[in-house]
This record gives sequence, structure tokens and C-alpha cells, in this order.
Amino acid sequence: MTDSLPEDVADVLDLVLNPDEPVHVALRRQVPRLNVHSRCKCGCGTAYFELDADTVEPAPTGPGTVVAADAQLFTETGECPGEILVFAQGGYLSWLEVCSWGDDVEVNLAAARHWLQPPS
Repeated sequence: MTDSLPEDVADVLDLVLNPDEPVHVALRRQVPRLNVHSRCKCGCGTAYFELDADTVEPAPTGPGTVVAADAQLFTETGECPGEILVFAQGGYLSWLEVCSWGDDVEVNLAAARHWLQPPS
């Protein structure tokens, strides 16, 4: 999706932002301008973004912070150990969060990327 973001972040954004939804289309236009300014220290892969708002148009998400996209994660056995949330603030991509719902299965961005892929 972009060369300026780490591959794992770019892949997950590409998989979660639906190219058929107008809000997601507007958010996808921001991705080439995104930079990761920090990541969660626990290793989950949560990424916090920087974006020069003067270089892109805001998505029609409304004011404040919203969950602009989300996707539940399903393992090969059908277990749902967590989800991915994409947040926007004032129409601009703000962060991608990797959520785990337990300690049984390790949930991180690498696993999320795998689980979000359509079955082959």
C-alpha cells in the first residue's frame, strides 16, 4: 500500500480498510503520507501515526476520535483471540491497535496479518 510505512502496518491497513466504503477510500488516500512515530512496547504491533494534515483531505468521520475500521481475528481453528482497530481523529488516521482478548493465543501484528488473509 505504501513504501513509507513498515510492511506489517501497511499490509494490515490494506486488509482492514475496505476499498468499497467511501470513508475507507478517503483514509486509504492518507496512507502514503503516514509515518509511524511510535509503537507499543509490549510487542503487539500497535502503531501510532504522524500525518501532515495539510497534504491530504480528511475522511468524513466527523469530529473527535472514532473507530474508523475494525476486524475480528480468527485463527485456523476458528478461535477469535482478538481484533484490529483503526482510529481516526478529526478525519485523519491516528493509530492502529492490536487487541488481544486473552492469554491463550499470542496476538500481534504478524499474526493479525496472517489471520486477515482470505483462506487459500
